[in-house]
Amino acid sequence: MKSIQFHLMLGLVLLFSRQSPADQAGRQYAENDLHAQPAIEVTVGLQDADMIGNDNRVLQAAVDYVGNLGGGLVRIGPGEFTMHDSLHLRSRVTVRGTPGRTILKKTREYRSPLVADGDYGEAAITVENTDGFKLGRGVYVASRTQRNFHGVCATILNGKENYFTLTRSMNADIMVADGGFAATIYPVISGYEIQDARVEHLIVDGNRQNNPTQVDGCRTAGIYLYRGDHCVITDCEVINYQGDGISFQQSNDVTVTQCVVQHCAGFGLHPGSGSQRPTVSHCRAIQNDEDGFFFCWRVRGGIAEGNWLEGNGGYGMSIGHKDSGNMVRQNTIVGNQRGGVYWRAETEPMAAHRITFEENTVRDNEGWGLFVDGATRGTVIRNNSIEDTGSGRQHTGIRIGSKAKDITLETNTIKATQNFDDKRPGSLTESSPLR
Repeated sequence: MKSIQFHLMLGLVLLFSRQSPADQAGRQYAENDLHAQPAIEVTVGLQDADMIGNDNRVLQAAVDYVGNLGGGLVRIGPGEFTMHDSLHLRSRVTVRGTPGRTILKKTREYRSPLVADGDYGEAAITVENTDGFKLGRGVYVASRTQRNFHGVCATILNGKENYFTLTRSMNADIMVADGGFAATIYPVISGYEIQDARVEHLIVDGNRQNNPTQVDGCRTAGIYLYRGDHCVITDCEVINYQGDGISFQQSNDVTVTQCVVQHCAGFGLHPGSGSQRPTVSHCRAIQNDEDGFFFCWRVRGGIAEGNWLEGNGGYGMSIGHKDSGNMVRQNTIVGNQRGGVYWRAETEPMAAHRITFEENTVRDNEGWGLFVDGATRGTVIRNNSIEDTGSGRQHTGIRIGSKAKDITLETNTIKATQNFDDKRPGSLTESSPLR
């Protein structure tokens, strides 16, 4: 009965996938409000649901069914679902788990060297060892030098012997001589070229102990968006992912709120690569291997508010390349291993200008609380508590790099062996206001 139910729903998905989406759904100016907001709802679970199954296929079938009708809600019941590939989000579809009880767990990694070059634009790979490379599985293709945005995450569509076709083509020449490889690595949840999707109340388990290849947040993370505009990620937890926890790239107006990212191998929270106007609020990034919060390149007009960044292996927060006009307020940044908050060393055209940093607590980080480096302008630091509580770790309160300009400090409380370390020529004393 369960198999019949699943295949019936899968048949409906395939039927609708051959048709255009609902006539009015998704139009910017639909006929009326009801047309503009489809309300299809499907339940998925290990039992007692519209669609019954225990892995990514049943989840994907539900998301695709709702997405092809223009949008709506997929409710996932409690239990653990095995993820052989990403759950690929669709525009205007909300994926809602059972709070604290719905777990999406990545399977173990298989990896093989390439035995033929993956040419730029080629949507196929040829691997040495086919173990684990099955149809429908997610895969990551990269090399020693061609990683980050030059790597690719895709799904295996077909194969013959050790040759497999993929859903996406190579973003660069992935050469055998450069250590080209393929591995069954992918975001547990991902959204490409979408808008108005939501993810709620899900636990993502990256199964780090069985996934040895560390990956970066440009192409993958526990939860990952690429050009996913106006999407919301709320009350989700990402643990033990062998890369970033939550990353979104070239995605505008994204909201991430009340999420926890813990024990991941990369950055905790990673708004990146031209993502405009993000809001990341009331999240916790704890004991990740790199920075707790990483503003990547060209992140502008963003808000980081009320987050707790603790015990991360990098900086508590890092901000840099063209990351201008951002507001950082009411965050707690404590016990991070490379320092509290770092304005990266960029030249003036590429520096992070007009950053407002206010009402934050920066405590017991390694070395210093704040380091405003690079040729930054218009930095405002006010009403913050920057302190070492006796550990002796955060011995400098605020450090100013030699090229920084136009820094305003107002009514901060600083407790450190050295309150200010100002490297600019002709710098003022600790007791003077910095302009």
